[in-house]
Amino acid sequence: MKIAVLGASGRAGSEITRELAARGHAVTAIARKPEAIPAADGVTPVAGDASDAAALADLIKGSDAVISALHFDVPAETILTALKTAGVPRLLVTGGAAGLEVAPDVRLIDTRALPAERHGRATGG
Repeated sequence: MKIAVLGASGRAGSEITRELAARGHAVTAIARKPEAIPAADGVTPVAGDASDAAALADLIKGSDAVISALHFDVPAETILTALKTAGVPRLLVTGGAAGLEVAPDVRLIDTRALPAERHGRATGG
């Protein structure tokens, strides 16, 4: 498969990129700092900013799927618009523990179980 990874230079994105390459996928690794993307056969580092839907659509066009390993500072609508424009049929979004549902309609971030010092990072602040 041809897979585009958003946030490919980050902690999760770089691991996802490595694993995809190891499994033989063609990876378009997109990041604001492409020089930080791990080098591997099958990985094409690309400079890009996911906050611009039109530019992102151009970068992901021809992909079979997109994996977003971005922090939640890019609105979902922006990414979805880019996918629709590019004709990419699949999106997988990674997330942190703060968004996990710990009871019906209750996320971890909405409880006291998540330390206060983690709230800013979990909410993109």
